[in-house]
Amino acid sequence: NLKDALGNLGAGSPANSDAIVITAPEIAENGAVVPVAAMSKLPGTESIAFLIAKNPTALAASFDIPAGTEPGVSTRIKMAETSDVYVLVKAQGKYYVAKKEIKVTIGGCGG
Repeated sequence: NLKDALGNLGAGSPANSDAIVITAPEIAENGAVVPVAAMSKLPGTESIAFLIAKNPTALAASFDIPAGTEPGVSTRIKMAETSDVYVLVKAQGKYYVAKKEIKVTIGGCGG
């Protein structure tokens, strides 16, 4: 679950941050390939992870950000159902989080 995944990543209770920009569709017609992206405006960003609250395994992807590189990543995630997607950022040794709900339609028919 989400709490366990945060604990396993060493995040505990991360602070909410609007310095994390999530780019993802409001509605995903195919839950098997949902495009998501995240950009961190937090100085000293070290890692960015995507967690899906209702997936059997919350952690969908994790990226280490080398010093001096742009702290932004994009990937495709798999979602079984409508869920909140959390982006966890580690910056200067502290953890921050932002979330966005993504609705998953069944069969791409908008149902």
